[in-house]
Amino acid sequence: MTWRIAFAGAQHETNTFAPNLAGVQEFLMADSWPRLLQGQEVAHETHGMNLPIAGALAEAQVRGDILCHPLLWCAAEPSGPVTDDAFDMIGDIILAELEAAGPVDALYLDLHGAMVTQSFPDGEGALLERLRAELGPDLPIGVSLDLHANLSARLIELADCITIYRTYPHLDMAATGARCLRRLVQVLEGEVFHPAFRQAPFLVPLHAQATGMAPCDALYRALEDCDSVGSYVDMALGFTAADIADCGPAVLAYANTPELASSLAESALARLCQAEPLFQTQLVDARSAVAKAQTMSGHGPVILADVQDNPGAGGASDTTGLLHAFIEVNAEAILGVLCDPEAAQQAHAAGLGQDLYMSLGAGSGTCDDPPLHADFKVLQLSDGQVPYSGEMYGGGIASLGPSALLHVVGTQVRVVVSSVRVQGLDRALFTHFGIEPLDIPLVGVKSTAHFRADFEPGARGVICVEASGVFPCRLDASRYRCLRPGMRMGPLGPIFGQNV
Repeated sequence: MTWRIAFAGAQHETNTFAPNLAGVQEFLMADSWPRLLQGQEVAHETHGMNLPIAGALAEAQVRGDILCHPLLWCAAEPSGPVTDDAFDMIGDIILAELEAAGPVDALYLDLHGAMVTQSFPDGEGALLERLRAELGPDLPIGVSLDLHANLSARLIELADCITIYRTYPHLDMAATGARCLRRLVQVLEGEVFHPAFRQAPFLVPLHAQATGMAPCDALYRALEDCDSVGSYVDMALGFTAADIADCGPAVLAYANTPELASSLAESALARLCQAEPLFQTQLVDARSAVAKAQTMSGHGPVILADVQDNPGAGGASDTTGLLHAFIEVNAEAILGVLCDPEAAQQAHAAGLGQDLYMSLGAGSGTCDDPPLHADFKVLQLSDGQVPYSGEMYGGGIASLGPSALLHVVGTQVRVVVSSVRVQGLDRALFTHFGIEPLDIPLVGVKSTAHFRADFEPGARGVICVEASGVFPCRLDASRYRCLRPGMRMGPLGPIFGQNV
């Protein structure tokens, strides 16, 4: 039998502490991921990429019993809430493309799970509600989600099956889409999956969610042991910059009986809660981090992660705390990617090899850092089309806009400057400008954990830096207002509403 399955995706990770919104234009443009795609563009332009929808489509082609109807795929760089216009546009396009495709047997959706809109704290749940209102309650819908999803009961109720990334850095995005499609086909073939959903009573800072280190490595290996034909368990660790009631870690189990699903979910929740004290990753202020890095022995660079100004978590990517710390001690260092469209424009106007005096960074007004006023030499210029080379985004192209490699004159510090916010998670963002970061003693990256896939191998150490930024990693100092009662703001931290 041949199944007719529609494929669509819309990704946004919302930082409710960030001031900038994700509007229509942000979903139309390319950044780290492709521009908005419709119809057959979805299959053609995501082919071979580490994206859930690409993995789902590839799985369908391998099977040979699925007729694919790609509808839409779009994403916007993490930021403040999605505008109502952009949210409505996404739903309108999916429904219009579905109508053009004709009757389908099922729908696969590549979503994030931490989208907040101007009107809906649970953006994905609201999108599913709209689709269900048009498509009815019986059409099987499978959804793949990010490991940082803030799971809601409403979303789980509206979907027939959900799969979630099991790696951070997210090396298994395509694999998660493929896994979701296999489960969706099981539903089409008559398999009944009963869900069981449990939420943990504490938040986990994002820099402590990396699955290559304890306790996440063991927690996610345990999920693989639960996989079977008729049951499976997934876990989302939550996106802590979304100040909503469903923010935080949760486990989701599916099984052929409600009793088995409940048992699997309870066991996974118990393992997660038992690991709570282990979710502790030290943050070091910028000056101390640089000083510490300079004393570390071994080969390769020390990676200093500017975790709170990560554009992949809604940061402006223009804070200068770590940059100033490098300059104060004249460290041999490079920082990337700092977003300053005006500085990039001035560098292009000056020309390759030229010196200019200008202000760099701190233009967004999202922190107390002063801009860097200095003389700069323009070492490299680019249109900003940078092919990724690392495992996570390999096959994709970063769109930085007009960009440059600058040397801070009189120091040993260099900076990669872009016109578009792009997370510093791939060495190609440096090698494109003629710099191999693994040859530099100190490397500053505006990233929280994704950098680990491409930078940590070969490095002599990693330090998570506590500097300015709108992505809070020290959760007990955050401005939460909407967490559900009883939530602890970080492992063993204060309960929401107390001592804040």
